[in-house]
Amino acid sequence: MMSLDLDRAAETFAEATDLTVGVEEEFSILDPHTLDLAPRFEELRDAAEEDRLLHEGITGELIRSEIEIISGSGADLADALARQRERRRRLFALADGKGAALGATGTHPWADYREQSVIDTEHYRRVEEGLKYVAWRNNTFSLHVHLGVRDLDRAVRVCDRLRPVLPLLLAISANSPYLDGRDTGLHSARSQSFTKSFPRCGVPDAFGGWRAYREYIEFLIRTRSIVEFTQIWWSVRPHFSFGTVEVRICDAQSTAAESDALAALMVACVAQAARDVDEGVPFTDPAPRLIEENMWRAIRFGLDGRLLDLERAEEYPAREAIERLTSWTSPMRAELGIDPAFPQRNGAQRQRRMIEGGASPAEVFAASVQETRQTYSEEVTV
Repeated sequence: MMSLDLDRAAETFAEATDLTVGVEEEFSILDPHTLDLAPRFEELRDAAEEDRLLHEGITGELIRSEIEIISGSGADLADALARQRERRRRLFALADGKGAALGATGTHPWADYREQSVIDTEHYRRVEEGLKYVAWRNNTFSLHVHLGVRDLDRAVRVCDRLRPVLPLLLAISANSPYLDGRDTGLHSARSQSFTKSFPRCGVPDAFGGWRAYREYIEFLIRTRSIVEFTQIWWSVRPHFSFGTVEVRICDAQSTAAESDALAALMVACVAQAARDVDEGVPFTDPAPRLIEENMWRAIRFGLDGRLLDLERAEEYPAREAIERLTSWTSPMRAELGIDPAFPQRNGAQRQRRMIEGGASPAEVFAASVQETRQTYSEEVTV
């Protein structure tokens, strides 16, 4: 169980190293013939025991038809991505050898959540018991990034500055138009299903520092609302065990290049927010209701829509989100050597073009799974 020793959490951040990087990618486990979800997590995990590098990088998520690969703590982005690429390659080889396929979209297009079983761990038994339908309904897949941020008060203020950035990252990452066998009309059905359903989820409040954040955690503990800090599922949060700021807003990406680019952009955003905090760059926390307008636009239209410049109260093409974030982060990107490149269309846009052309959900998903297999399983030299 994740500790709720708040003094120890502060100590962890005091000892943290700035700019270490961790990457976490969630994949659906599939029957290679039907592309249905296949509850084979334990089988794949156990089969990896002889491969120490892979085994230490595998972890479970909520359902038995999901597997997550984690890079561990990299000294920098290049180190983390090198670790992650090697683990991906080994995972895809293992899955192929066991007659399984892996998918990387934010939702499975037609899976029935009522047929999925929760993995047998203390944490996820607690999640299921506490949330019931909300947990059962959450068959989603995402990409998370951790960046080391020294000092917990500073980390909370970094999270504050990232609040209005979250909808832009979501629009860029949108990759889940289907849910329950239907074209939802959304670009990120994952966000609607998960972020709008789980408690203590989505865009957090602005706390201004560790004192207010700690008071909130203590309130949750005192009222028996949580027993572990990971029951706070916000889209950006300080991670008490690692001394990191964790960004959790993005859909899983169908291609390795997109996943790497998105991870790089998230790292740049956290690093720039930390630098802005350090330098006292002026910042006014937007009202939650304003950020929620952009969240909805990102969920509904992704990069095909229009987002809001909250300071000017003006619309702009959502595609400009990439340029806006790369412009803002240019100082830290130059310092860290980060230059992410994104395709002309993201995952949801590619799927939507196929849908508009008359393709079936099975055809659309098969194309995505093929992209995933070709790009994530490539041989990598570390």
